[in-house]
Amino acid sequence: MSNPNFDEAAQRELSKFLEAEQAKARLQQSIHTFCDLAFDKCVTKIGNKLDRSEEACLANTVDRFLDTSLFIVRRLEETKGSM
Repeated sequence: MSNPNFDEAAQRELSKFLEAEQAKARLQQSIHTFCDLAFDKCVTKIGNKLDRSEEACLANTVDRFLDTSLFIVRRLEETKGSM
């Protein structure tokens, strides 16, 4: 990724920015996949409204997703803190 127009510090900054953007894109793709899976698992029929079991299934799935996401973030923060 050598570019004569950027000094080494600018190249590092650009590299970090690109890595962060790629991580965001991977996260968005994971969320999209998660939504597809949750919909396929929980929604049994297409209609104007969700029935109670579908609503409960989606709520539970979202709760577990949020719990897992928070756990991962905390674990990453602990790992980063111990470095």
